[in-house]
Parts: sequence; structure tokens; C-alpha cells
Amino acid sequence: MSRARVLLLNAALGPLDYRVPHGMHVEPGSIVVAPLGPRQLLGCVWEPERLPSDAEVGDNRLRPLLAAADVPPLRAPLRRLIEWTADYYLAPPASVLRMTLASTSALEGAKLVIEYRATGDTPDRITLQREQALDRIGERQGLIRELATIAGVSDAVIRGLVKCGALRPVEVDIDSPYPVPDPAHAPPELSQAQAGAAATLVADVQARAFAPTLLDGVTGSGKTEVYFEAVAAALREGRQTLVLLPEIALTEPFLQRFHARFGCEPVAWHSGLRSTQRRRAWRAISTGEARVVVGARSALFLPYAQLGLIVVDEAHETSFKQEEGVHYHARDVAVMRGRFEGCPVILASATPAIETRQQVTLGRYAELQLPERHGAAEMPHIEAIDLITEPPERGRWLAPRLVKAMHETLERGEQCLLFLNRRGYAPLTLCRTCGHRFQCPNCTAWMVEHRLIRRLACHHCGHAEPTPRVCPECKEEDSLVACGPGVERIADEVAALMPQAKVAVVTSDTIWSPAKAAEFVARMEARDIDVVVGTQLVTKGYHFPNLTLVGCVDADLGLEGGDLRAAERTFQQIRQVSGRAGRGEKPGRVFIQTHSPKAQVMQALITGDAQAFYDAETDARREAGAPPFGRYAAIIVSSEDQAAALEIARLVGRSAPEVEGCHVYGPAPAPLAMLRGRHRYRLLVHARRALDVQDVIRDWLGALDWPAKVRVTVDVDPYNFL
Repeated sequence: MSRARVLLLNAALGPLDYRVPHGMHVEPGSIVVAPLGPRQLLGCVWEPERLPSDAEVGDNRLRPLLAAADVPPLRAPLRRLIEWTADYYLAPPASVLRMTLASTSALEGAKLVIEYRATGDTPDRITLQREQALDRIGERQGLIRELATIAGVSDAVIRGLVKCGALRPVEVDIDSPYPVPDPAHAPPELSQAQAGAAATLVADVQARAFAPTLLDGVTGSGKTEVYFEAVAAALREGRQTLVLLPEIALTEPFLQRFHARFGCEPVAWHSGLRSTQRRRAWRAISTGEARVVVGARSALFLPYAQLGLIVVDEAHETSFKQEEGVHYHARDVAVMRGRFEGCPVILASATPAIETRQQVTLGRYAELQLPERHGAAEMPHIEAIDLITEPPERGRWLAPRLVKAMHETLERGEQCLLFLNRRGYAPLTLCRTCGHRFQCPNCTAWMVEHRLIRRLACHHCGHAEPTPRVCPECKEEDSLVACGPGVERIADEVAALMPQAKVAVVTSDTIWSPAKAAEFVARMEARDIDVVVGTQLVTKGYHFPNLTLVGCVDADLGLEGGDLRAAERTFQQIRQVSGRAGRGEKPGRVFIQTHSPKAQVMQALITGDAQAFYDAETDARREAGAPPFGRYAAIIVSSEDQAAALEIARLVGRSAPEVEGCHVYGPAPAPLAMLRGRHRYRLLVHARRALDVQDVIRDWLGALDWPAKVRVTVDVDPYNFL
């Protein structure tokens, strides 16, 4: 071809045409370097009929392509996925393509690089920055820039440590091959129910056709072992498998289970990888050498050479919804990728989302059920503690019955887990003298006290500042008081009530990497932890046979805020965390502290009647025309200039089209009216299910203009209503 349509990695531009120089071979999917003014940009060659250009010019005016990357072209199924994602989520195709080309170094030829790791020697001249760097780097290895980022110091500090011998160079072959998992390494002994489900999934893999299946099994029923048999089938077929996990912290425990089953670890893909690791993984995925990939949601857009199976583990998790950049939902995009690739998709969950259950009801998804725990393990006994009739002692947050059960559990040498989905020590700090409340300067949110690091922090923008001793308003000393509990405060209470117990706080502040997760798992298995106090990070994926007691400190917390999925999310979280108890031979107990024990969601948790809860929730959604029976889309207008944001939000509201079956509410200030220094106004579009709401919004906003300082973002199928 002498002329090529190229989608550049610039969201502000549409596709552009270029001349293909003599001797250069490109085809749809080829990754190329193209000139744009004085710059050179990466792009992908596309079919002209699928991406029309607004700037077509004659052959004599075309600029030539500069180079073609020495990597396999992006296959047609991936290009169709990029088009679908951009169209459905109203995102620029270039923004979606950027997720595919997530490692630009992977487009370069094979090479060796020099990384650095600690020698264990202490330099003669030790400064605070050098001490901090060596402490944070620990056993890690990486490029100078990566180590500087990890350590929170400048590149010059790292170079100084290299020069004085505290860090040594390590030559890394960044394209060395990965080991191949062995499907026959250690096959498990499956129960009759597990074997039946596994046989169905294996048959789907062997059929090499699109087949979405919900694998619905109670916690501890062995869902992972069942879908591992489908992974083994894909390996025997010579095809690749993608396993999506909702949290980076779950990666390490999963890798260990995978290694035990297949004899080696899969290829990992997540934000914690070094650039050299990302390059190696990307290239191996694109050639088909990486046979099994486990990763976060971004792994969906990688260029698999021969994808034969997709597994979405914990498919109900809301963290599969991307809230920045392209607002896609990985669960739904995974199903679409399976459709384009012609391969089965397994959605594994103990608490499937109502949207997924509705697809099963409509016959679009198959369903396999595992209603009982594997082996001798039984579901835990669940009790409610009415905080109105059984309140905690004054100044405490744990009810006497839960404290008594914890003492009994620890006396038997067993472990406890306390769940509270609130990081830090307290959600609000105020002055008891003048009432001053500490609010984030960049967001309309309270600063959360973290006593472990002596900081007040905003969990929305990351702003942090030292906890003051003096009220900034009235200047009174020692007048600041923490209001409400966070996990750190609960951990302090446990330490005071049970001074001999070894307590661990598990949140995204303490488990921020797979290595930290592995350290936590090792301590639990070695019984070096007696009581875990954690957020939703501990509600899924972990298997501790000696953990027999779970306490939900504030089960009503998730019901606040008016979110349409609040009851469903609360049910999922508490059901999942309850499932951590009694996973071995020892029976488990769960105590749910609540002010509303008669509420429908609490009764469903206590009685175990999930079906009744889901039926009632589904009926309520159907009556309200809420998803999955209707459609929502949010339009967020934001700017650092509040007046400009309000003006454009009103313009968008005035211009709302009158379409049958479509209602537009707003604009109104968003619940988080300011986020990261930007003022925010929100409109909500509510449409009937059959309406193509994307076309309505595309025509509506496409006819409007707004200044560059104002940002208009569309979130199709929103999960976050803040």
C-alpha cells in the first residue's frame, strides 16, 4: 500500500493519511512513527473505511511515514474492540489505543539494560535522603528513575548511591523467555459438582467460540480450581488465557496458587511493574509466548496473538470500572473482547451483579453454580448485633458480644478479622473549642486522620499535611478531637482490649504492592497475626483456614449516600468478608454490627437468603427503570474557574434534546463539588434500555463549543455518583 490511514496517539486529532515510503511494508494494525509538524508521534495503521478522516488530501500532499515498529500488527479483533470501546464509552479512539500501546519501549528492538539494586553496604556519608532511599528501595531493583520514584528522592541521590557502592548495577536481558505453564503439573481432586462445572468450561474452550458463562459459587466453593481446568484446556490447545483481578494486592496470592497448579507463575500485568518488566510482558503477549496473563483491568487491551479464554475473577467488583480517562467497565469490555476474539468468557463471583444475573435470565449468559463449600468446610454462622440494644461501651466501637467472641477465638489459637471500609484513624477531625473542621483545600471532602504516619490526608486527591497540635482557627492547643472510627482506631481499641494479640491493619495504605500482599499472607499462614483489621481489600481472594471469626464493625456504612447500588454493594461486601471465616475444617462465625437489623439487606445476610434479596432489588430496579432495565449516563462539567464551569453546565442543560424515553436532570453541583481544584457540575441522563443514548449525547454535545479551560466528561453506565 502506498497510502496509509493512521490513528495517532493524540486524542485531539482524528485519523490522518500518510504516504508509505518505498521499501516500507505496513498493513492495518501496523505500529508506525509518523510526523506531525515538528513532532514524531506513534500511531496505528487503520482501515480507511472504518475510520473516516476529516482532512483527506491528495497523494502529492502526503507526508511520509518515518518508521514501522518491529512488532506484530494489532489483530483485527483488537482493532474492533478499540472501535467499540470508543463508540460505547464516547471516548476518543486514540485514548483507547493508548491503553494498548502501554509500553512504548516494547516497540524497540531487543536489548540489554542496566538496573540497580542495593548491595547491603552503608555509604560512609549517609544523609537523610540517602537513608530514606535505601530504606524504601529495600530488595527492589530498577532503573535509576524508577528507584528515585520509589524512594521519593531525586535521580541525583540514586546516582550518588551508585557512585559510593551502595547500589550495584545488574545487567538485565529484558526479552528473556517466560516459562510455559504445564497443564498436567498438579491436577486437583475435584468434587462431583466442581468436575461437572469444569467439564462444561473445558468444552467451551475446545469449541473455540464465544460463550459467556457466569460461574456462581459461594465463597470457598473452589471457583478458582474449576476455572483453572479451563485454563489448562487453553494451554493444551496452544492458546493464550487472560485472567483479570480487581485489585493489584490480589495478584501475589493468585500467582502462588497458579504456581502450585501449573508449575510456574503466569505473566503479570499491573501498575506496579517496572518499565523493563512491562516491555518484556508486552512483547511476549504480542508474539503469543506469554501463555497465561494475570492482570488488572488494563490487561484487557494488550495485543494477544491467540486469545483462547478470558476469566474475570470477582466479576461483581466495582473497581473494574475505570474512573479516570476512558470510563470503561472491564467486565463488560471483557465480554466484548471475547465476542470479537471468538473465545469463551468466564465471570466468576460469589455475589454476581444484578446486571450479570439479568443477562443469565435473558439467556445471553450460561450459568454454572457451586452452591456448597469444598471439602469439610461449611458456611459460617451469621448473627446480627443491634447497636441500639447492645451498644459498645462509652468511647469504644466494638459491642461486648463481639469482644467476648474475639477473646474466645484467640484463646483457641484461632484468628479474627474485623472489617470496616474506612481507611485511617478517623474520617473527621475538628476543634472542640471553636468547631473548626479540617477540609481538603482542593476538594469538598474532609481530611482523614492517619495516626500511623501522623498526617491528615484527602482520599480523593492525595493532599496530605502534618496533623497540627494547634487549631488553625482559634489557636487552642490540644483541642483537636477525632470523630468516628477508621481501621487504625479499631486496631488501637483491639490492642487496648487484648494487649497480647498481634494486630495487623490491612488497607491500600499498608498493602500497596503484590510483595506487601505476599508478606501479609505469609504472616497469616505462620500465625504471626491474631487479629486483622481491614477495609474491602480483605473481603476477597484470601484463604486462611485458621481464620474463624469475622466482625463487621459498621455494616450500615455502605448504605449511606443514596447510590442506587448501595444495598447491593453492602450485601456483596459483607457476604464476601463473611466468606473469609471458617474456610478450613474449623467452623466460622460472623457478627454484623448494625443499627438496622430488620433491614432487608441485613436479613438476607443473616438468613443466607440471597435469592430473596436479589429478587427484591431486581424488582425495585425494574420499577425505577434503573440498570439493567434502563440506562444512565453522567455528564460532568469541570473547571478551575467556577463561573466558567457553571456557565457551560447551564449551556449543556439548556441544549438538552427532547427525545422520547430520555430524561435529563440537572445541572446541579456534584456531591463532590470540587475535586483536585476543579469545580464540578453534573447532569444525569436517564433513558430507556432500547434507546441509543450514545448517539443522543454525541449529537447533543457535538453541536456545542466551550473554552479549553472547561472540561466536559461523559461517563456511560456510571458506578460512582460523586
